[in-house]
Amino acid sequence: MLFVDYSSAFNIIVPATLVAKVKTLGLNRYLCSWILDFLTARSQVVRMGNNTSSPLTLNTGAPQGCVLRPLLYSLYTHDCTATHSSNVTMIFTNGTTVIGLLTDNDDMAYREEVSTLTKWSQENHLSLNIDKTKELVVDFRRQSREHTPITIDKTPVERVNSFKFPGVHINEDLIWSTHTDAVLKKAHQRLFFLSRLRKFGMSPSILRTFYTCTVESILTGCITAWSGNSTAGNRKALQRVVRTARHIVGGELPSLQDIYTRQCIRKARRIISDSSHPSHRLLSLLPSGRCLRSIRSRTSRPRDSFFPEAIRLMNSQN
Repeated sequence: MLFVDYSSAFNIIVPATLVAKVKTLGLNRYLCSWILDFLTARSQVVRMGNNTSSPLTLNTGAPQGCVLRPLLYSLYTHDCTATHSSNVTMIFTNGTTVIGLLTDNDDMAYREEVSTLTKWSQENHLSLNIDKTKELVVDFRRQSREHTPITIDKTPVERVNSFKFPGVHINEDLIWSTHTDAVLKKAHQRLFFLSRLRKFGMSPSILRTFYTCTVESILTGCITAWSGNSTAGNRKALQRVVRTARHIVGGELPSLQDIYTRQCIRKARRIISDSSHPSHRLLSLLPSGRCLRSIRSRTSRPRDSFFPEAIRLMNSQN
């Protein structure tokens, strides 16, 4: 996996290039003209106290703080797609991730994908930040081989053991201790504020709302991706946070296991109802039409991951 970082990506959007791209998507020509007018000839000044700089006219980028900023960037980068079937290109805010599946130690398609991405970035005036670009290699073979680092503009990319993407710490061995430790640290910090609110005499309903918004949201972020493969010790440590919060709030709070079960089922149902989802085919019904087809695996790592677990939960309800 290659985690690519762009320097000031939102500020390098070229309006003419963006409009040309959205026209290919079938947008109304009046809307295209409005976007072009919105992004060009923008006057900007810097004010500090009573001092104001001279105005500067900008013809690139999207205005900072504008609600359309992420949407315009997504439209600008929508044509950045994988060119090989063994690769996947994912775009999230100002970063891009290239995921390549290597078979028989053949990384030619993966390296070509990186080269294509580099060329696309140059053509679209996006500057690659090589210092913040990292590579993560996941290899479970018994006899792992030396991996030659990826190079961008003749500069080797740093290989890391873990990377935060996005909000989840991914390790090269797919062990989630690093992520759960980070979640625990952040959750304990929020528990302090929860206890302070109780000392100030806040009602149980306000305490529960604060817990749901600031603590539970951290504990359950992307829980369907990592909870199934986390260790029993990690799950117990996270559940202790819930028990502490339950004591502070003074009422029952849902366990993390219950939340994980509900989110797995809800996510599986969304995938089943969306035929365009890339993983729609993994959740197929048996000829009886009552149960989903099970996914067989020889090791516990794939068996405890989202799709097999979601299938087991869905079938248990039938």
